[in-house]
Amino acid sequence: MHSPEDALHQARAAYEDHQRTCRQCAVDTVPCAVAKHLLRLYNNARRSLRGPSSAMR
Repeated sequence: MHSPEDALHQARAAYEDHQRTCRQCAVDTVPCAVAKHLLRLYNNARRSLRGPSSAMR
């Protein structure tokens, strides 16, 4: 079973890998839709590690 930390590292690695290999992201300064989605997944994983108490800060 994967820990929340594993999910966070996996989401970050997927986003960074996409940034390195995506032709559209390399040409444009604006991230493509896939990069935005991967970044959203990473941010959600990061928020879940913080817990509900720090979300209100």
